[in-house]
Amino acid sequence: MDYIDLNLIEALDALLAENSVTKAAARLHTSAPAMSRALSRLRRALDDPLLVRAGRDLVPTPRALELRAEVHAVATRARALFAPPSTADPRTAVRMFDLQVTDMLSTTFIPSLIDDLRVQAPGISLRLRPENLEDTPALREGLLDLEIGSIRPGDPEIHSETLVTETLVGVVRPDHPLAKKKTVTPQRFAEADHIVVSRRGRAHGPIDEGLAELGLHRRVAAVVPTFASALFMVRETDVVCVAPARLGRRMLDALGLRTFPIPLAVPSVTIGMAWHPRNHHDRTHRLLRERTRHIMAAAAEAK
Repeated sequence: MDYIDLNLIEALDALLAENSVTKAAARLHTSAPAMSRALSRLRRALDDPLLVRAGRDLVPTPRALELRAEVHAVATRARALFAPPSTADPRTAVRMFDLQVTDMLSTTFIPSLIDDLRVQAPGISLRLRPENLEDTPALREGLLDLEIGSIRPGDPEIHSETLVTETLVGVVRPDHPLAKKKTVTPQRFAEADHIVVSRRGRAHGPIDEGLAELGLHRRVAAVVPTFASALFMVRETDVVCVAPARLGRRMLDALGLRTFPIPLAVPSVTIGMAWHPRNHHDRTHRLLRERTRHIMAAAAEAK
């Protein structure tokens, strides 16, 4: 195949269909001299004249007639190979996607995504995978199709995109002493008992560093692995936890919890999504990313 120009297949198909250099050239939107040169190359490659003069017309040789059907089939298959997929509309695709989603988002963002997909692409289903996959190259190995949350640096080829930057707020139940204060000072904040959310069991973080700069220290009553468990504890006892202000709003309202600004310079939280290059051009995956982007943007604009 090193010396065969596969463009000649298309030229041969046109020539054998039209029995005319001029008509074959017009069919392929090229010039008659270019098609004549292609015919010369085909004659040398096949060691047959293919089309010969009969008065003012060209007629196929027996070898050309023998090749006609096969060449047309090969050319048709080649065109189909490089044509856009016939299953072009991702809104009608039936597909299961594996997602890894930060705990808070699984209870706030995912319901909105499900509602959106039921309208935009009802054939798409979501399977949420455990967050312990974050310690494996899950996107590279195909265990995940999309990761949504606080994206940490991973495999160099992974695509990622920032979706929203979130402000953290303090959360308490309505009858907590801090809920009754017009202003929560750093001193009052530090004196309260706290629930810390950490999948790795870490009790110390940016809040402790911020308090230490003011000469303050808080007591951590418990460390839990998920936001959901922390918020349920907050609802039942006088402890404080932190949560994203906008993305957590649905769950905070459902539990009847109160929020207040954290009286410290606490870093904001960046929420993004990440995916492997194998899915970058996939139309259905692209639709999933588009809907994720749309819902996150709406959440960022919510008051």
